[in-house]
Amino acid sequence: MATIRNFGVLAQLRSEASHHVIHYRRGRVKRSGRGLVFWFRPETASIAELPMDDREMTLFVKGRSKDFQTVAVQGTVGWHVVDPELLASRVDFSIGLVGGKPQKEPIERIEARIAGVANQAVLQELAGEPVRVLLDAGPEPMRRRLEAVLAADPALAEIGIAVVSVRLKGLAPTSELERALQTPTFEALQQKADEAVFERRALAVEKERAIAENELATRTELARREKLLIAEEAENARNRAMGAAEAREVETATDANRIRALEGAKIAAERDHVAVYRDLPPPILFALAAREFAGKLDTIEHLNVTPDLLATLLGGLGKAPVAGIEAR
Repeated sequence: MATIRNFGVLAQLRSEASHHVIHYRRGRVKRSGRGLVFWFRPETASIAELPMDDREMTLFVKGRSKDFQTVAVQGTVGWHVVDPELLASRVDFSIGLVGGKPQKEPIERIEARIAGVANQAVLQELAGEPVRVLLDAGPEPMRRRLEAVLAADPALAEIGIAVVSVRLKGLAPTSELERALQTPTFEALQQKADEAVFERRALAVEKERAIAENELATRTELARREKLLIAEEAENARNRAMGAAEAREVETATDANRIRALEGAKIAAERDHVAVYRDLPPPILFALAAREFAGKLDTIEHLNVTPDLLATLLGGLGKAPVAGIEAR
């Protein structure tokens, strides 16, 4: 912004390089340029100061799509002054000669004109397509269209300004429409999530079934092996019983043979013993029998020998039979 210092009937203006100053005297351009420093007489001068740097304005347009859905477009538009003298002739950029402040609001007027052109272009673009097509395409097609419209618009060129950039942040539907548009996608995502859960549960069931089958197969195999083990144990028990029975039979046969051998030896000994006594005379046999009988008696208190017995014994010497012996 220019600085003005007053010294009585004279004043000095000092401007910055980013501003274009036009000094009018009696309706004609006296000086025009950037960063000017000059003296002037306030009573005969009129001064305009125009910004020459790039400016940005906010753009917000709300319109309806082809299918009557409300869509909001938000962004920024950059512009700058191309012909300062032409712009100063169309828009009032005059400043006060005491403090150097703008007398009007020229920037607002310029931005209002740009906004009018941009709003019309955006509304036409929104009305040409359904909301789904607009949202799917995004802001880039509309940005290119708006940039072309602003660059070619004669209403801006005739006042000496030009649009240098257009940036759109996005296209936003209303909250109700956004929820409605999100519903199919949300439902599809929910369906995929449900399918994933179902597949995960099915996989878990399949794994549980495989585990159960594995456990059943393991139990079946264990039962089969237990059955084989029982059969083997029974077979071993039968073999042991048969072995024990055969051993007992062998032992019994051995005992029987031993008993038969002993009995046969006893019989043979008795036979030999009888054969020894067979040829002895009766008196000797009688004497041996008496000795054997006497050996089995503990004591003999009385011995009665009858005449008959004595006769018999004596007669026995002559091979007479023995009558009897009485012992008491």
